[in-house]
Amino acid sequence: MLAGAGLGSRREMEQWIAAGRVSVNGEPAAVGTRVSAHDRVAVDGRPVRLRRGEAARVLLYHKSTGEIVSRDDPEGRPEVFEKLPRLRGAKWVAVGRLDFNTSGLLIFTTSGELANRLMHPRHRIEREYAVRLLGELTEEQMQALRAGVQLEDGPAHLDSIEDAGGQGSNHWYNVVLSEGRNREVRRLFEALNLTVSRLMRVRFGPIELPSYLKRGQMRELDEQEVARLLAALEFQPQAAAPKSLAGRPPGPAPSKPARQRRRR
Repeated sequence: MLAGAGLGSRREMEQWIAAGRVSVNGEPAAVGTRVSAHDRVAVDGRPVRLRRGEAARVLLYHKSTGEIVSRDDPEGRPEVFEKLPRLRGAKWVAVGRLDFNTSGLLIFTTSGELANRLMHPRHRIEREYAVRLLGELTEEQMQALRAGVQLEDGPAHLDSIEDAGGQGSNHWYNVVLSEGRNREVRRLFEALNLTVSRLMRVRFGPIELPSYLKRGQMRELDEQEVARLLAALEFQPQAAAPKSLAGRPPGPAPSKPARQRRRR
């Protein structure tokens, strides 16, 4: 329920509960504690308004290189959250991350349930990237990336890789994978001693980065667009009946969206 109220992802809420930051009717909460409309829920002693039945808000942002997806960076680097519209009674939850040197599509939502639906590994939501390499891949290297490469945190592979054209140090490829491990695309290429000179996420699940959305710009989806997104994901928010704190959202995995080839 806390995630559904837009306070953060389900994992974050579970961490808050385990740390004793959440109370129900003045008593420490536990993961799975059942709450109703009449219960008083607080985080760090501050009352929380648990919104029921409100539509999720979804925001698309074109991240530039040199920005970090964080609310508290000890190095003082530019944070994407500083640029987002202010909210009352909720906060933006990032759907996945992009590292400091990666640009492209970021999705934010006020629904922790929706964020979890998009990010959870069991749903295998596709991520598509445009990758610029120093040089051109051989057919053997492309086949190795499809078949699987051993990384330090286990084997990984690309669902697909396509040559998108270019010459010399400006050769582009479109790659798709269904995992969200840290720096996974870069590490896959580095495992074959290949240098990625530019990396840009162009699609996350059924959402593509709009061609008109320039770096640093954002656009909020309207109600009809959000409804189409939820339908594409076969996602239904939890009902307004008594819920458990940080509960797991229901819903089967989405069907694969159609892919469009790009050339850079």
